[in-house]
Amino acid sequence: MDFLIRRAGPEEYGALGEITAQAYLRDGLLAFDEDDWYLGELRDVAGRAAAAEVLVAVRDAGLLGGVTFVPSGGPMTDIAGPGEAEIRMLAVDHAARGQGVGEALVRACVERARAVEGCAGVVLSTQRTMRTAHRIYERLGFERAPERDWNPLPGRSDLTLLTYALTL
Repeated sequence: MDFLIRRAGPEEYGALGEITAQAYLRDGLLAFDEDDWYLGELRDVAGRAAAAEVLVAVRDAGLLGGVTFVPSGGPMTDIAGPGEAEIRMLAVDHAARGQGVGEALVRACVERARAVEGCAGVVLSTQRTMRTAHRIYERLGFERAPERDWNPLPGRSDLTLLTYALTL
């Protein structure tokens, strides 16, 4: 691995926010456009860092991608229950794809979850079209938990998110 996974610094928040937003836009993962409210959430790395741990992958001071790790019971939890950590907003810059960055970021989250006292599992949400990410999750031992699938915008069946879970 020729890159490092570490906590994001405030000077990187803007760039990581843009990497995240562009990854979702370019992959067609938003059912919206550049004016969508969720893009603001994706770009708000400072807000995430205030409530959770934002990790980045860097090579020679260049950002390759990032992820948000929400410890058990954290305020950014969407689907995690008691004793579960959550992974959110995984994104890898298009130029860095296929280099193991996404997998390394997920592994770093799992390692952090193992270090959280009382944490028995890790959960995450993903879209149906994120097949490359699904393969990463499955390779790392995550299993589909269809009974936990959910919709962040009720009434929009096209936005149902799939849930994956890993027992630690």
